Amino acid sequence: MTTVDTSLPERFSALEPWVADWDLATRVERYEKRLSKTIDELQDFYDAIAPLAEEAIAYLDTRDVNALSDEDTRLLRLLYSMIMVSYPVNIFKQPRIPDSGAAFFDTAVEPAL
Repeated sequence: MTTVDTSLPERFSALEPWVADWDLATRVERYEKRLSKTIDELQDFYDAIAPLAEEAIAYLDTRDVNALSDEDTRLLRLLYSMIMVSYPVNIFKQPRIPDSGAAFFDTAVEPAL
C-alpha cells in the first residue's frame, strides 16, 4: 500500500485535511478537480485556506522558489488551488464558468517550481 505524504510546514498544519485533494501539480489537474466538486465542497476548501493565504504567501516569499522543500511545494500548490476555486466561490457560485457551454481553455506551458 502506497502512502501519500501530506505534511505541510507546521504553522499551516490546519490545512492538512485538504492536501490529499488539492495538492495538484498542474493547472489542468486543478481545473478537473474543481469541476469534480460541488460548490459547497469548493466553498469549504476556500473557507479553510483563504484566512491563511496572506500568511502563507509571506512565508513562501522567504523561501527560494527554486529550492522549495516538499512541504513548501505542497503549500504553494494549495495556494494555486485556492486561486482556481476563488472565482467559482466568489463570483460564479458554481464550479463551471456560467454560459460557457463546452468551451475550454487549456494552457500551453505550466509554471515551473
